[in-house]
Amino acid sequence: MVLLLSQKALFKFYTLFFAVLLGMAAVLINYYATSHIDFYSAYYKAALGFRLVPRNGPTLWLGMAGIQLVFGVGYVFLLNLQSVFAALVVLDIMIPLWGLMIELPVDVRQLVAVFSGLALALNTAVCLAMRLKWFYYSCRYVYLLVRHMYRIYGLQLLLEDTWKRIRFPDVLRVFWLTRVTAQALILVYVVRAVRRESGDATGSLTDGGSDSQGYLLSWDVFWDLTSNLIISGCDSTLTVLGMSAVISSVAHYLGLSILAFIGSTEEEDKRLGFVAPVLFFILALQTGLSSLDPDERLVRLSRNMCLLLTAILHFIHGMTDPVLMSLSASHVSSFRRHFPVLLVSSALFVLPVVLSYALWHHYALNTWLFAVTAFCVELCLKVVVSLTVYSLFMVDGFSNVLWEKLDDYVYYVRSSGNIIEFLFGVIMFGNGAYTMMFESGSKIRACMMCLHAYFNIYLQAKNGWKTFINRRTAVKKINSLPEMRGDQLRDIEDVCAICYQEFATSARITPCHHYFHALCLRKWLYIQDTCPMCHQRVYVEDESRDRAAFSNNNGGYAAPQDVAAEAEGGGPARTRGRRAAGGGRGSGGAGCGGAGQRAAGGQRQHRVRRGRVGDAKRQRTHRRRLYQRRHRLHRGLTARDL
Repeated sequence: MVLLLSQKALFKFYTLFFAVLLGMAAVLINYYATSHIDFYSAYYKAALGFRLVPRNGPTLWLGMAGIQLVFGVGYVFLLNLQSVFAALVVLDIMIPLWGLMIELPVDVRQLVAVFSGLALALNTAVCLAMRLKWFYYSCRYVYLLVRHMYRIYGLQLLLEDTWKRIRFPDVLRVFWLTRVTAQALILVYVVRAVRRESGDATGSLTDGGSDSQGYLLSWDVFWDLTSNLIISGCDSTLTVLGMSAVISSVAHYLGLSILAFIGSTEEEDKRLGFVAPVLFFILALQTGLSSLDPDERLVRLSRNMCLLLTAILHFIHGMTDPVLMSLSASHVSSFRRHFPVLLVSSALFVLPVVLSYALWHHYALNTWLFAVTAFCVELCLKVVVSLTVYSLFMVDGFSNVLWEKLDDYVYYVRSSGNIIEFLFGVIMFGNGAYTMMFESGSKIRACMMCLHAYFNIYLQAKNGWKTFINRRTAVKKINSLPEMRGDQLRDIEDVCAICYQEFATSARITPCHHYFHALCLRKWLYIQDTCPMCHQRVYVEDESRDRAAFSNNNGGYAAPQDVAAEAEGGGPARTRGRRAAGGGRGSGGAGCGGAGQRAAGGQRQHRVRRGRVGDAKRQRTHRRRLYQRRHRLHRGLTARDL
């Protein structure tokens, strides 16, 4: 509820909260000071050599008076008290220290401290009670706002808005960096102090040069300090969250740099700063990172970072592959445009090889090394598939003729890559099952394995099989459609409505009487099972295909055809068409006349539905001009462009 407050209300709430904390701290200090008789023993020496509490009495009183004065002024400032009440509150906080100065009995000093604390608590309660109305209306406003946002936008957007508004990652990042910096300064000071004491004991530091060398850290000492900082940086769930926030910043700017280098502007590719920390936190929970011993924690953290690195490389490949495909399909020949993408792709192939070689050179085979190696090999295969498809598109772009088998080759290459990726997913599932049963089983690992089995195995197999069935169905439908050749193509005098190119050799006729290139229509059917012109379903009915007349893409009509074999010459089909039409206009016989009337009626309805009665010649001329403008641009049409 507090996190959902507005920025102004949240600032006011934190102000009251810190005021209460300062008041409690002042009361505890007074009670602690008045409860000890011998103040000269109430000090200790820290590891850094500083005396936190002075030994002599006046210095102790003055130090405590200064601390209480700071707490009192802060308390008054945060509660925004008036001048008179502010002076009384500060005086109330300072009264117990006067008992120390005049050396009152212990019981009296404790009683004074208790009454001082009660007075301060009463003042705090009154101040909070005066703001109770504001607190009620703020909570009511938050409730109404949350209910409204939940009904309109849903739970996900509500959580995202709250996450961004309170800047929780920034808070975790500042916390972790501040903590690590403080620990680093303390460790460096301790190391130098120990080195200085050992040097004084042995008499080694005799000149200025030796003294300057004492401030330099050797590589072994630096590595030990870094290891200690890393180990302490993930010793609890809170510090793991802080480390995840730091990793988020690094991954975010890395992703932006790569996007700027390859020239991509996709918003979905900018989520590396979200994916990397989530994956790191899940790995930390899955392996129980914060609960391990320091040495084991360092080893486990290094292994998790290797897995995270491979995942980041996979994500970068997902960022690079669409840019690579778009460059190859758009026929951009600029070397400066292609070089960054090819360089990143080459790096994505080399880095997994180097990482696998280094790990196999230093570690023995285990389940973790097997998983990292499998991810690296899978990434290399993905890069090879992307570069192969890129090469096919580039060859087609520089070719002067239409490469009809291009789509088949691209499908074969991508299918091979998807099959290998599916096999790696099954292997990784088996590796995870072995790890869970024999090494380190946990509920989080079991949940992650279930998600892996669903998304990377089941859904991938389902989508691959669906693509295969759609492709086979499209080929089957294309082969079942009638084909036009020869004189009929010249009589139509039009272009394919998909690629805007002329019909050179043949064309396929859909049941809705539109015609296209077989290759173009097959690519279209991979996407959807409707006609590109009228959006009717592409299905084959023998009755309609034998009787109905077919139209060109501009609204013109040709004679009906009985079978696909008669489309080559065109003579018999035209003759029967005229006879059927003549029979319909004649005496009205039940046979040919009825068929002619149905054919003529179907033609009239089709003309009215298309809205092109009497305008066939004008539409044909317009489409010819459109073809002349666009045929160069759409010459390399692929299934991806559709």
